[in-house]
Amino acid sequence: MQSKAPTVDEYLAEIPAERQAAMNKLRKIILKNLPKGFKETMGYGMMGYCVPHSIYPAGYHCNPKDPLPFMGLASQKNSINLYHMGIYANPKLLKWFQEAHAKASPKKLDMGKSCIRYKKPEDIPYDLIGELASKITVNEWIDLYESVLKDSRKKSG
Repeated sequence: MQSKAPTVDEYLAEIPAERQAAMNKLRKIILKNLPKGFKETMGYGMMGYCVPHSIYPAGYHCNPKDPLPFMGLASQKNSINLYHMGIYANPKLLKWFQEAHAKASPKKLDMGKSCIRYKKPEDIPYDLIGELASKITVNEWIDLYESVLKDSRKKSG
C-alpha cells in the first residue's frame, strides 16, 4: 500500500486511527535519535529518512534523482513496517538488533532483509527502535553504502 501523500503529516493523517498513535510515537523517537544530517521526507509511498543531495549529491544509485535512503516507516495492510538499510548492509548491526530485540520484546522478531514488521502497535519496542536509529551517522551510512555498492559491482562485473 503506497501512499500518494506529499508530506509526512498528510501521510499520518490518512492512516487508520488505531495506528496513528504508534506511528506518531515511532516518528518522534526516530527523529529524537537519528543523527544530525538525515532528513525526514516522503519516498516510495512511505515516510522516509534519507541523506539529502546537499550532503550526498550522487543520490541513490537506482535513481540518482532520489536522495540516499536510510530508513522508512510505513503503515501496511497487516502491519507497521520499519525499513532500515543499515541492518541489511551491516551484519554486525543486524546481529546486535536481533539479540537486543529478543531482550526487548516477548514477541518473535518478524523480519525480512531490511524490513521489520509489527502486527500490533503494543508489540513495538520503541526505545530499541530509537537506539537502532542512532547507531549509524550520515557519514558512516555513506561509507557503508559506497563499500557495499562497490562490492556488488565487483561481483556483477
